Amino acid sequence: MMLSDELQSWIGRTRVLEEDVGLGLTRRIAAMLDLDPMGFRPGDELPSHWFAMYFTEAARQSDLGPDGHPAPGILLPPIPLPRRMGAGRRVTLHGPMRVGEMLSKTIEVAAIEPKQARTGFITVLTMRHTIRRGDDVLAVDEFDAVYREAVRPGEKSTVNVPVPAPADPAWSVVRHLPSSLLFRYSAVTWNAHRIHYDADYTRDEEGYPDVVQNGGLTMQLLLDAVVGHTPGVLRGFTARLTRPIHVNDTITLAGHAPVDGVVRAWIANGQGALCGQVEANFG
Repeated sequence: MMLSDELQSWIGRTRVLEEDVGLGLTRRIAAMLDLDPMGFRPGDELPSHWFAMYFTEAARQSDLGPDGHPAPGILLPPIPLPRRMGAGRRVTLHGPMRVGEMLSKTIEVAAIEPKQARTGFITVLTMRHTIRRGDDVLAVDEFDAVYREAVRPGEKSTVNVPVPAPADPAWSVVRHLPSSLLFRYSAVTWNAHRIHYDADYTRDEEGYPDVVQNGGLTMQLLLDAVVGHTPGVLRGFTARLTRPIHVNDTITLAGHAPVDGVVRAWIANGQGALCGQVEANFG
């Protein structure tokens, strides 16, 4: 399967965003994560994996497509498939952000790969985000988004056969995911994808039974749990989402004890099915 010349021309393109790590946004993020927002002050170090909730690109309202994402070709390559979902991430962390400092994010189109999958024709877009303080790299985040064909009218979205989550965790945390939490996460990350708030669109156009939780949110909750149960400093992680989670679901965040500085952790839904997993490196 060959890429069009237009898509091929996007590979390697970069742009740079500058943003101050604002106190107001930091306090809203803290409140969303059920932390004391007033416990954060200018100059404070932040958990290094929080970088993903900053540097949000602000597409104009007129540039949004029918699904709520920026239309193809505005910020991302014009891949001619209508459905986009996050899949996996590979992150290295070199140091924390501080409240109030000015940082930059370099956004690069790293790869575009068309594939024939079990569920139909897909294209995998790999983006690379590099967070810097001046010339110093704080984080490199390489992540994949999967583009799929539209669901035919009346059909359900295809999901993988459920795989049971591991049954022998060293620790676990049960979390309910109400619509208010999803709304707050979408607000702080400026995410208007309609599958996260429009139930009719989600069922009729995307074929899911209900509003879909944001994979970034559930992975954020899992990483927070991993950091809270593991000594040392988080140096990086790989993550993969395997099954959708829906609004008002109750999930279990769980993990093994570290082995040689590596923690394997996962997300299970209420039926015990594996929905996502992470391998985190501590030093």
